[in-house]
Amino acid sequence: MELTGERVQQQGFFRRVAEFFSAENKKMVNFIKRRIADESSRDAEDILQDVMLKVMDMADLNAPLENLSSYVYTALRNRVIDALRTRKNTGSLDEPGAVDELALKGLINEGDRADSEMEKKEYYGQIYKAMEELNDEEKAIVIATDFEGMTFRELSDEWDVPIGTLLSRKKRALDKIKNILTKGGNENA
Repeated sequence: MELTGERVQQQGFFRRVAEFFSAENKKMVNFIKRRIADESSRDAEDILQDVMLKVMDMADLNAPLENLSSYVYTALRNRVIDALRTRKNTGSLDEPGAVDELALKGLINEGDRADSEMEKKEYYGQIYKAMEELNDEEKAIVIATDFEGMTFRELSDEWDVPIGTLLSRKKRALDKIKNILTKGGNENA
């Protein structure tokens, strides 16, 4: 079997990449760990593996090693930032109510602190009225997550809507409710 010039070139590229990752493995893992000190070693290895796969899919098979090194470390830095950003903005999306700052129960619990039963009923009535002010998408996400116990992941699969969009809708809905409650039950006040 005869190898074409492109195939030989591709094999040479893969060999250079493999040698680079083998020689730089510990250095790259430490590079990642310094940036995500609170994460496990497994996470650093996962990030490194993601970047290695991305490099293997690179279109430029003639990249000199210096450019490969720069590309890899830039990709590692960007992947770490992405990982930290997603961990910061979301909790476990598999648990109902796991993202506490996106739960109506926090607002409801504030009503429990009212001095009298009348104040509690008035507060809960304001929450109900505030819910009525939400658009259909916002109301649906609040009901599904806070009353039906569905997770964002389940909703994403069922509604065919990205998780980020659902989180945004939920935050917007709770912000509207809070705004209405702070203005005494009148959103237009």
